[in-house]
Amino acid sequence: MHFGRRLTSYQLLIAVALFLALSANATFFQNILQIYPLQDNTGFLLSVFVLLFSALLFMLSLFSLIIPSKYVAILFIGVAAFSAYFSDQYGTVIDVEMIRNMIETDTSETADLITWGLISRVLLLALLPTIIVFRLRLQKVKLRRYLAVHAIVTGMSLCVAAACVFSFSSQYASFFREHKSVRYYVTPAYPIYSALQFAASFSHIDTDLPFKSFDAISSILEDETDHKELIILVVGETARADHFSLNGYSRNTNPLLSQESRLISYSRIQSCGTSTAISVPCMFSYSGHDGFDVKSARNTENGLDLLQKAGVNVLWRDNNSDSKGVADRIPFENYRTADKNPICNPECRDEGMLDGLQTYIDDQTGDILIVLHQMGSHGPAYFQRYPPEFERFTPACQSAELSDCSQEEIINAYDNTIVYTDYFLSKVIEFLKVNTPKYETAMFYVSDHGESLGESGIYLHGMPYRFAPDAQTHVPVIAWIGESSDIDYEESKRLKDLDNTHDEVFDTLLTVFEVNTDLLPSAKDKLIVLSEEDE
Repeated sequence: MHFGRRLTSYQLLIAVALFLALSANATFFQNILQIYPLQDNTGFLLSVFVLLFSALLFMLSLFSLIIPSKYVAILFIGVAAFSAYFSDQYGTVIDVEMIRNMIETDTSETADLITWGLISRVLLLALLPTIIVFRLRLQKVKLRRYLAVHAIVTGMSLCVAAACVFSFSSQYASFFREHKSVRYYVTPAYPIYSALQFAASFSHIDTDLPFKSFDAISSILEDETDHKELIILVVGETARADHFSLNGYSRNTNPLLSQESRLISYSRIQSCGTSTAISVPCMFSYSGHDGFDVKSARNTENGLDLLQKAGVNVLWRDNNSDSKGVADRIPFENYRTADKNPICNPECRDEGMLDGLQTYIDDQTGDILIVLHQMGSHGPAYFQRYPPEFERFTPACQSAELSDCSQEEIINAYDNTIVYTDYFLSKVIEFLKVNTPKYETAMFYVSDHGESLGESGIYLHGMPYRFAPDAQTHVPVIAWIGESSDIDYEESKRLKDLDNTHDEVFDTLLTVFEVNTDLLPSAKDKLIVLSEEDE
């Protein structure tokens, strides 16, 4: 049974644009009100609402020129409900990189985000309106008239938008120039625009483009049998530097690492991105942050490829979603399942990646690099990231629905994940100490990006890098230098407070293994210094 009244298609779009402006843009208006208080800017704020309505109507009408209006309305309503939930709950911006991150996220991480809050929002603001729109009876008109009417509506919406901007031109001039980040919260306009950008990026891929490789040669002589390296690189997840007590955090989140000698905590490292999908491949890329491109990286040898080419035994063990393409050409082992990981209770723990590692080492000849990719502190279900015995800070948030918890409870749960990472890294160091007599050992820990914990109403990560908060880009980097290592501990320690970035990971790995390439160094300052006899 259909609703009785027949609407015109443009009436439907006007109603949908108004519905979206009112129901899906709470975060946008909250940001606007922080900049322009209502009592002093009533007229301007009213014009912003009309501008938003006009912009949404413009997009709806434009899409309706190629897709039937009903389907356009349903598409926009569905995208708006999902996008607005994450914007309102976590302060998330749905841009190109966030879309990439969502596509590359595995089902386990996705499950953490499916909460009753999301379900209720989708039911109320997506499913119910979709049913109503679907059952509406629209007036039937000839295609020519349909296109003409929608072209007129598109043009009129532009005129109204222009009138709004002209009426408050001085305020809009400063708003567009000084507060660009606010417009990224316009829903569903910006998420749809970003999705189109993401899709368009694949249209330029040249399938015949040759894979780019580089020369890589070890400078170590074959008869130097006592010069074998054993390096473990731990790629952390969602750890922020200011929550490590090694970096001055008031809470003791590093009770075990703080007792280690020959440990260096680098205090001023900036990440390459704010998501795993960007930061992980970027830190292993020769191009560095400024020149990094995801598509090019997938078609270019990275630092691990070069080490393997130079004769280093490279192994990637993963307890996260995957390597984001970094380990496509090296041995890869998945530790996200109980079939491989012996420590799952019920979530598979990072510590399980150490299982059987000694057997692997004993079977190798030559230098060894082992990469351990943590689950670490991945949110929002922080309470699932550590075993119960590591719940040091209480009360800890016990829900993936962060709105159910106070900020203190969220921070407590997050800090408990850091305590468990501290334990895991101490186990890695203990493992390396056992192998120190035979190998030149060292451990490096590098988090992929940080995490917002409610500061300024922002949670999780993935904000556009150009205006991401420091909490998402300031990451912990730690080095433990074994007694047998040819890394000069004292000289390297002098570098710990220098400004540096993820760019140095690529150069550090090639330096430690003394591998020469035809590539220029990408980093300005080094993380480590080799002993003089090895330089």
